[in-house]
Amino acid sequence: MLQEHRHQKCWQLKATQILLYVSIIAIISSISFLPDVNNNYIYASKQQKQYLNLSLQTLIHQGSPYLGDPSAPITIIDFSDFQCYLCARYVKTTEPLINQTYIQTGKVALVFKHLPNRGFDSMGASIAAQCTNDQGKFWQFHNLLYENQKTIDSGWVSNENLKKLAAKVPGLDIDRFNLCFDTQKYKSLVENDIALGSSSSSSSFEFQDTPSFVIVNSKDGSNPEILKGAHPFPSFKAIIDKKLEATGVQK
Repeated sequence: MLQEHRHQKCWQLKATQILLYVSIIAIISSISFLPDVNNNYIYASKQQKQYLNLSLQTLIHQGSPYLGDPSAPITIIDFSDFQCYLCARYVKTTEPLINQTYIQTGKVALVFKHLPNRGFDSMGASIAAQCTNDQGKFWQFHNLLYENQKTIDSGWVSNENLKKLAAKVPGLDIDRFNLCFDTQKYKSLVENDIALGSSSSSSSFEFQDTPSFVIVNSKDGSNPEILKGAHPFPSFKAIIDKKLEATGVQK
């Protein structure tokens, strides 16, 4: 009987240890979910940081080229590369419809941000384009580059060819342009656009592809919607119309 009693106590002790072990595992497992909650909070904070300083007036003040009425209620921010084939397709097929339907009617402003990540010559093209913005000729040069786009890093946007293309823009002071381009006046501006568009910091969109778009309320840069890729016009229309309705503007 005494031996049987000892076996029973031993079994009870083992059962207690097992229950304690299971309880510890359960507690550890529940704790393991806590980082997810924290990560969600960090993500939310990150998202909030991303959309600071995206009001239309701030973007204009920073020197970003824009098209449309500065009081337009909605802003499309276009992150693009002049050597990007899909960017050229968007510019030729979708942008004209956005322009006709929303920009010319004062409902949307379009802001260009440089994201030269397709080739070695892309940086020079961005700096050159920004130099034309000094003279109010950015969109003419922008269209000229996409119309003449060739294979990436084939030399079509070499420094020499960028100057030749700039000389074709009506009314552009080429001497003023050359001085701006040769001194790389806007290299830091382009680098800031890159940092906003593609760095891994908490204040970046971390875009890998061009074109990529952020559509925001112009007044304060709030309520962002992101489109990645050369989407067709209906994709933009759906987002813009929803935003216009939310702001009380007739579509």
